[in-house]
Amino acid sequence: MKRLLLLLVALILSACATAPGAPTPTMFDDSLFAPPAEPADASSLFAPSAQMKHYLEVELAAAIRHKGPRAALVDALYRRDRLRLEYDAATTRNAADTFAARSGNCLSLVIMTTALARQLGMPVQYHHVFVEETWGRSGDLLVSSGHVNVTLANPLAERRARFDLVDAAAIDFDPPAPGQRQYSRVIGESTVVAMFMNNRAAENLAAGRVDDAYWWARAAIEAEPTFLSSHNTLAVVYLRRGALAQAQRVLERLLEVEPANAAALSNLARAYTAQGRSGEATAVQQRLARIEAVPPFHYFQAGVEALERHDYALARQLFEKEVARAAYHHEFHFGLAVALMGLGEVEPARRHLALAMSASTRVADRELYAGKLERIKSRRLQ
Repeated sequence: MKRLLLLLVALILSACATAPGAPTPTMFDDSLFAPPAEPADASSLFAPSAQMKHYLEVELAAAIRHKGPRAALVDALYRRDRLRLEYDAATTRNAADTFAARSGNCLSLVIMTTALARQLGMPVQYHHVFVEETWGRSGDLLVSSGHVNVTLANPLAERRARFDLVDAAAIDFDPPAPGQRQYSRVIGESTVVAMFMNNRAAENLAAGRVDDAYWWARAAIEAEPTFLSSHNTLAVVYLRRGALAQAQRVLERLLEVEPANAAALSNLARAYTAQGRSGEATAVQQRLARIEAVPPFHYFQAGVEALERHDYALARQLFEKEVARAAYHHEFHFGLAVALMGLGEVEPARRHLALAMSASTRVADRELYAGKLERIKSRRLQ
């Protein structure tokens, strides 16, 4: 198995405190990259398709007349017998593609909801929800996942006529557990656009399309310079291209704004190491250790290496440590299930495989784990 590279591309999460200002010319070096396969353009991000318009004007028309547009749309989004939406973190889509696929990550679903709401004349407001930072993998990248949701207000004409209604309804495709308190801040549409572009950059990077990743990351920074995750993504693109000085400049500027940004510190240490500047790399690693003593996926990677040596007992201990600090990450449960199977503990292995399936956010992963569960069940019945 390929060794994980601690590149730490943040897909959606942003924790910016002070705006770094407009991007400087030294941030971008277009000469290093070929033209993109498709334009890094979000002009059609919220554009409704003919299929979406037909759904609102025909299939949802009776509910809109009976309940009002907002209540009808909220029901359609949440009820399984209506739009039948599926959460799938594999790809970030625009509004039309999300509606056609009936699936997407939280950002895709928020973008689709916005497009539908605007067709009905409803104002929207975006929120960045502060949740405990979680990490996942995409190829040999570590990715940090954040969360966004949207609130829908009634159309202005309806608010005048039906003043007794609540002002806004929150739409959250990954709601908090009962009793869990959430904090959020309002973000502008330019940040949502930058999030979309940054996700596209990270997805292209994970697929090995470094040139395309550069143009999406560049566009994300231009769309909203204060969304700092895209600055880190740009630095990772430079690292992949071997443009170490360019990566260093971007990261040093980012760390002027967020001195405790763990992803940027990790990447800067990597850039210094690759340039042979071991003293500066060590100093940055020491800063990182004070912020984050054990980096994401540390025990997971060690557990994978233990599995490769068939040391199932050690692998079990290491995967259990990852589960203890990230209880809902599917790969941790899967690794633990493999270790338990190696130890002959079939029932606990089956339980953790089931947890892996329920915690996964991609349809392909859920299908993989479901197949493995069936094989365990059939083995027990023989």
